[in-house]
Amino acid sequence: MYIRATESISPQLSFGNEGLLADLQVYEANRLSCLEPDYKSLIDPKQIRRMSRVIKMGVASALGCLKKADVEVPDAIITGTAYGCLEDTSSFLTKLVNQNEEMLTPTAFIQSTHNTIGAQIALLLKCHNYNNTYVHRGFSFENALLDAILLLKEQSAENVLVGGVDELTDTSFQILNRFGFFKQAFTNELYNAPSKGSIAGEGASFVLLANQPGNNDNAVLEAVSTFYKPATIEESQEKINRFLLDNDLSPNDIDVVITGRNGDETNDVVYDQLMSGMFRNKTEVCFKHLCGEYPTASSFALWMAASIIKKQKVDKKLIHHGEDVIPQRILIYNHSQGIHHSLMLISGC
Repeated sequence: MYIRATESISPQLSFGNEGLLADLQVYEANRLSCLEPDYKSLIDPKQIRRMSRVIKMGVASALGCLKKADVEVPDAIITGTAYGCLEDTSSFLTKLVNQNEEMLTPTAFIQSTHNTIGAQIALLLKCHNYNNTYVHRGFSFENALLDAILLLKEQSAENVLVGGVDELTDTSFQILNRFGFFKQAFTNELYNAPSKGSIAGEGASFVLLANQPGNNDNAVLEAVSTFYKPATIEESQEKINRFLLDNDLSPNDIDVVITGRNGDETNDVVYDQLMSGMFRNKTEVCFKHLCGEYPTASSFALWMAASIIKKQKVDKKLIHHGEDVIPQRILIYNHSQGIHHSLMLISGC
């Protein structure tokens, strides 16, 4: 599948950036928040007032992606989100309690559903085509991609807008923090001094996929695969090996491996094993110090991989292990809480 265009709103200056991140934002906190653009340039101000923060992020990144691809209305819109619209959900539940379940306004409830983002994009574009949302925890974005690939291979669509969106609110941060998902204090040694937990993040990243090559494609999405809760690291390695073999490749054919390292001492063990084993001579790039940890963070990784391929350059600030190379083929390997593991293969056009 050809990646016609990409767009991302993240804790970095990624929105509207045609290439790799030129100015990396450094945070001294265990929670990263998105740097949001001026929405008025993309969305009618009257409509902005009725949108929650995550809806604005999703809609803006989707419209920005379509604008880059010079496509007015896509043949399908597919989104992936694990948390949905948390701000609206929290608002509705708070009013439900405070007002003793009486005289509730329906707006927050209507906009709290997970498919609100995809629906809002379709409404603004007047798009009556296929529209679906996947809510599969750490597989949400990957399943959206797989659905898009099926549509394109069946020739049910020529181009598909696919995105991964998740927000972080004060309430969700506090709840997830109780489970030990995040570090209790800021550290500037996220990867070099692993400890329990990671840094919280959020983001909205969209790609436009097409089944035919264009004049200015960013990259090619060769394959996507997922596997669930491997019992051992050896099983993960076998799955990765099988994924490469199914695509007639070996570890030697991979130039760059983008891993989902997040600074958690348990989470990162599998990446240590891989980079000292089958990919020991390969360049490793990390991304979660840029966007934080959230279920659809792999969408940001895909945005980054497409930028790297298009620019044919890996920013030295992103390299965790290995040497600077001219990338022709990138493997993204990410897992969420050691349960949801995903693989994406990206190459040059």
